[in-house]
Amino acid sequence: MKRFKWTGFFLFAIFPIFFGCEPSGPNTPAPPPVQSSVDAPASIESSRSIPQGMVLIEGGSFLMGDEDEIDAQPHEVVVSAFHIDTHLVTQEQYERAMNSNPSRWKGGQNPVEQVRWSDAVRFCNKRSELEGLEPCYDLETWACNFDANGYRLPTEAEWEYACRGGATTPYFFGRESSKLGEFAWFDKNSDGRPHPVGKKKPNPWGLYDICGNVWEWCNDFYKVDYYQESPNENPRGPAEGDSKVVRGGAWRFSDESCRSGYRYNENPGYADVCFGYDIYGFRCVRNATDPTGK
Repeated sequence: MKRFKWTGFFLFAIFPIFFGCEPSGPNTPAPPPVQSSVDAPASIESSRSIPQGMVLIEGGSFLMGDEDEIDAQPHEVVVSAFHIDTHLVTQEQYERAMNSNPSRWKGGQNPVEQVRWSDAVRFCNKRSELEGLEPCYDLETWACNFDANGYRLPTEAEWEYACRGGATTPYFFGRESSKLGEFAWFDKNSDGRPHPVGKKKPNPWGLYDICGNVWEWCNDFYKVDYYQESPNENPRGPAEGDSKVVRGGAWRFSDESCRSGYRYNENPGYADVCFGYDIYGFRCVRNATDPTGK
């Protein structure tokens, strides 16, 4: 049985919260995304204008959730098209933009970790500014402008849709976890640490480390019964809450947490060096310019 977390691992700890801390049917695989070349020069754009190092996820509907999870009972959700990073944000990328590296496990191609939700948001804004895009986040209220063309964290629905890669099974590769080691770093194969990004196989839509390695911050606040009240089109989480959604599992968590529909959450201000939370990272998304991604 999953342990629900309401304000973080240490409920007794008192720390400030840094909020500075044609669609497919639900049982039909969605069409594959259009991919950009990760190794192509940044100045070269594809015919679909896909941002460098990202894939375009076509919009569609899917069955979100996991029947084995109390807080994730399956329900049909529709998401609009969006771009998503093929890889977790690395320490090299983060340090180049932010001039700092909070990670415990140093390595340029390792995923950045020990980042608060607010750190991830600040990176999204900085990345947008460096590319001449409109930042999505107001750093005073921490509200997200979903109409901006800059980078942001994925909604929980966007993240799961991308993770599933058109699959309806608990894992994007099947019902059982026996093949998980081919795709993810988790407690049985990680040797007690995160690993450089992109060393395992990607999911069907070309996303590396979408499960395992480090938990990925989502934009949404967490609420146990949110699925019962959420809109079925582009849900964006509750208006407020004490914790933020994280998804995908991590290097010291079990195969169970790597299921596509598994929900977890953390206080957005706890993931720092004082607690040693070297399990939280992220990847960015951007809106597609129109529903077809053109």
